Parts: sequence; C-alpha cells; structure tokens
Amino acid sequence: MPAPKSWEPLGPNLKAILAAEEDPLLALSEACIPAIICRRAYPPAQCQGLITRFIERGLMRDPDEEVDEEAPKRIDIGTSLGNKGRDQEAFLDHAAGTHKLFETLFAGYDNPIDLMYNVLSDLADDKQVMVAREPDGRRYGPAIFRVHYGGHTYRPHIDHVTLREKRFDYAVTRFEHQFAGVFCFQNAIFEGRSTQAILHRCLWTSDVQDAITTNTFPDYAQNHEIDHYRVDLEQGDLYFFNTRLIHEVPPVEGDAPRIVLATFIGYSPDDPEIYVWS
Repeated sequence: MPAPKSWEPLGPNLKAILAAEEDPLLALSEACIPAIICRRAYPPAQCQGLITRFIERGLMRDPDEEVDEEAPKRIDIGTSLGNKGRDQEAFLDHAAGTHKLFETLFAGYDNPIDLMYNVLSDLADDKQVMVAREPDGRRYGPAIFRVHYGGHTYRPHIDHVTLREKRFDYAVTRFEHQFAGVFCFQNAIFEGRSTQAILHRCLWTSDVQDAITTNTFPDYAQNHEIDHYRVDLEQGDLYFFNTRLIHEVPPVEGDAPRIVLATFIGYSPDDPEIYVWS
C-alpha cells in the first residue's frame, strides 16, 4: 500500500500559494491541504497598537491590573453566530452594533478585516467575497476578536453551522463547505512554548462525533493513525482552514492572552459568492 501524500499547507505568501495550486480554496474544501498560510500579512507593530487600543477602550482586560479569579477566560470583541444565533433578531441587532464599533476601531491603522477579505478574494478571483447577509440585506458580524486567557482551551471539535450548531434558518446554510480565517494578533507564550492550533487529517463523520462527544478523540486518532499539522503562527500571520477538519487548541499558558481575529467562510465550488461572518 503506497504511503499517503504528505499533508503540508500552502504558503508562505500569495504569489507562492497561487503558483503551487491553481484553485487553493477547492484544495482546502477537499482537505488535500491542512491550511493556507500567509506569513506577516499584517504588520506586527499594528497588531500591538490595536491591542493597546482595545485595552484603552475597555474591550479587554488591562494586563497590569489584578485579575479576579472569577474573570472570564475568553472575551469576544464582535458578534458570534455560535453564541447568539438562537435568536436571529438579537443576533442581527448585535451584528449591526459590531459594524458600528468597527467603523472607528481601526482608525489610523490598516483595517485587518479588509485585508483578510482582500486575501480571500485573491485566492478566489472568480468569486465575490462579501459579509454574510440574510435575504432582507441585514448583515452578520464581519469578524470577531477572541481574547483567550490562561487555562482556556478548545478540545477536539469542528465548527459548522448545520453539522455542529444545528442551525438551518440562516442564509449561510446554502454553502457546501465552511472554512475559518484566523489572524494571529498575539501569541500566548510560556517558558518558550506558544499555544498553537492543531489540525487533524480527519473530516467529520458521525463515527468521529462519538469520539468527540466522549472526549476520546486522541485515542481514536492514534488507533486510526490520523496525521495532524500544528499551525505555528507568529504575530501578523493569517491562515485559512476547513472547519470540518477535527481541530483543537491546547490550554493557554502564562499571563499574556492569545488574541486572534477570526471569521467563518461559506464556500461552494459552483457558487459565485463567498460569505464571511463571525
């Protein structure tokens, strides 16, 4: 039996990505690659400047202040369909507030959301990339900052509007595939170790769900000799991956939070549009 092809991401920049793969998003949808990675897509100095702004505006905790033991392990700056989608009206109202917030949040800096959308457009030059919206024109949140503090973790899971969240009353359910886009704004580093996502070479099935539900996926992966890829990111790096791949993020260590700008992406090979939301 021949050895499986190596499972490596496309990168490190758009020129190299498009030279290596004619249709990178199709390759991502078929899990032929674990990820598409654009190194230094956003200036690290601007990442740091925006983090300072978040603290000054009270959007995240000041690292110099004493932390209450009951303080949340995760702070969101933006709107989450996963958290607010049970009430569509409340979700869309909150999303409108997020658009208002983002109108001024990046003043004086390059807009990282626009940059992410532009990279996505370059990866799919025959499709129109836009913020997800309902048929009446009301828009979802365009992206979300997630601030993860010490101890926060994501166990092996998938992200999917229908397969995981069981939501069938949103326009984004029309897409065959769901991706994520993630900008690294700050790594959580402790004793030289940084918290990085792990993508498993395993697309979701109902059999895999049993292992996820019972928290036995590590055993399942070992027994089935499932390969994985650790996405080592530096500040300013951007990557995209297929959210139907089983993925996880180990516990954050240290005092500095892990900060990312994240989106979900709806894609179908034959659909002329790509929807992006958070």
